[in-house]
Amino acid sequence: MEAGRAAPFGYSDRLLSAHKLPGEAKQEIAEIAASAERAASLVNQLLAFSRKQVLHPRSVDLNDLVKDLSRMLERLIPANIRLITELDRKIGLIKADPVQLQQVIINLAANARDSMPGGGSVTIATRSVVLDAIYGETHPEVVPGPYVQLTVSDSGHGMDEETKEHLFEPFYTTKQVGQGTGLGLASVFGTVKQSNGYICVDSEPGRGSAITIYLPEFQGTPEAPTPGPAPRQKKGSGETILLVEDDPARRQMTCTILTRAGYTVLSAANGREALALIGGAPDAGFQLLVTDVVMPEIGGTALAARARERFPHLKVLYMSGYTREGGVRQAIRDSDGAFIEKPFLPGSLVELVG
Repeated sequence: MEAGRAAPFGYSDRLLSAHKLPGEAKQEIAEIAASAERAASLVNQLLAFSRKQVLHPRSVDLNDLVKDLSRMLERLIPANIRLITELDRKIGLIKADPVQLQQVIINLAANARDSMPGGGSVTIATRSVVLDAIYGETHPEVVPGPYVQLTVSDSGHGMDEETKEHLFEPFYTTKQVGQGTGLGLASVFGTVKQSNGYICVDSEPGRGSAITIYLPEFQGTPEAPTPGPAPRQKKGSGETILLVEDDPARRQMTCTILTRAGYTVLSAANGREALALIGGAPDAGFQLLVTDVVMPEIGGTALAARARERFPHLKVLYMSGYTREGGVRQAIRDSDGAFIEKPFLPGSLVELVG
């Protein structure tokens, strides 16, 4: 399966970099690459649901995680929806993959947002709880003990019993065709279960919804902090970065991270826009190109090759969610660039760029 998924990205990227390819053929190959990307995304979410994704657990303060995500969530949620955080300062640590846990919170917040097209509020709350044997009598799957509770609630239209019954099933969705895959909450379920946690849903039509996650409190010794600067430390001195990302939300998030780290960022939605910026750049050019690997029309490695025709010493940082793809990895190695896996923590991106 891994080799099969790698092939479309490696071969399509090589074809798109060919200069003599007709424009119509390039457009069709770009569509093949985009379809492969969508398929790979579905596979990754199914792996999460089936609890076969690769996790990198560590001791995590859930409050810190929510605080770090707050600005991103404010951009995810429209102005007519109020974001509220209620964080218990006395919660213990949990052991989980922080990147996947961030994705869980983002998925829950996005689901809450979609339930309130006319506006409302989303509340993210944490607290410490003890699930005892009495609780276990009505929830036989629960192992009694101390837990950290995360609740994402909204004032939306709520759910009936049938919707709640199928909520975490893969491909189940109440959205219109083309507005969702039905895998967001399925992947939430898989990540939580793989982290030895539990999920409860409380909702009624017209009365909003609350999805509560219980994650076991970590009883071990916290890992020593990773050496290096804090994620919010400014590292840049105005150096110019060209950011290329076709997903608007990710592009905005990445641009914000780099700007706050002290860099000057010019962004493009695709390779064509990026080449226009490169063509109009002064002789000093850009100090770094940060680009997605798989994009329509012009892939990241092909873009880097063309950018280096003008700026031969340009450094490149590639971004991709396909970390197990042999074709993607090989293309990056061949093009001489650094790599960061999506989704990434802000501090990890700043550390690599610096």
